[in-house]
Amino acid sequence: MGATVLVPWEQNRENAPATVTAEVYDGTGEPPADLSDVEFYVVPYAKPGTAELMRRMPRLRAAQLLTAGYEHAIGHLPDGVGLYNGRGLHDASTAEHALALMLSAQRDMPQWAVEQQDHVWNPHYTRSLADSRVLIVGYGSIGAAIEDRLTPFETEVVRLARSARPEQDVHGIDALHRLLPGVDIVVVVAPHTPETEGLIGAAELALLADDSLVVNVGRGPIVDTAALVAEKGRIRAALDVTDPEPLPADHPLWEVPGVTITPHIAGGSATFYPRARRFVDDQLRRWNAGEQLANKVR
Repeated sequence: MGATVLVPWEQNRENAPATVTAEVYDGTGEPPADLSDVEFYVVPYAKPGTAELMRRMPRLRAAQLLTAGYEHAIGHLPDGVGLYNGRGLHDASTAEHALALMLSAQRDMPQWAVEQQDHVWNPHYTRSLADSRVLIVGYGSIGAAIEDRLTPFETEVVRLARSARPEQDVHGIDALHRLLPGVDIVVVVAPHTPETEGLIGAAELALLADDSLVVNVGRGPIVDTAALVAEKGRIRAALDVTDPEPLPADHPLWEVPGVTITPHIAGGSATFYPRARRFVDDQLRRWNAGEQLANKVR
């Protein structure tokens, strides 16, 4: 038989090229005792500690992540090993969740849920998503998917990325402070890098109008938690990611008025898994055929 690959799902083992020896490890329980022959490793999704196994694979040639972010794997990547991410796999799931967070916040769904539990009938009128100006910070494939879902809601979308792309009407990061005072909602989907850490901090929050909404479906450290807590509800927030994460039970962020928190689950909906399994199948086919793999990041 040919090279050994380590994949997370039985479907990938069954669909692996005949010349490949495929073993399954889904990130639960103990990994295989002997990893010395693994040349292609698909890191299981949302299983802490599994990227570290690369250190035990002396023949490793390619490591495939199922996340768009890859900062957690860099420190474990052996020299000379190609690293590939899951760009595109989470677009639909994350965009759906971002839209859900925006709609929920604008239409006061958390309050209605509490009042239902208390059997309270207390009608009042809310904000709307329609006619809102939404700034997407980190405009890539997920940002574009969010915009696609916002368009039918009659919003105005403003795009911002690390570098300006005038042909796509995308602003560069240097325009952030100029744009913040004129938007109602800020959606953060940027990756966590040294440049983006603390990107939305006290100075940036101060530029936002009262009752603005910050939605973070990117990475927790991009939004300065202490600065958000210090706003004491002047700025609302809907966060799927936090800093620190997991958020400790006694952290003050839980109690800030106008803050909704979900536990980093935006990208992992039912839509993700079949797409990820098909993607891994295709990457294995490419690799076995000697073709260039998709989504190379290192």
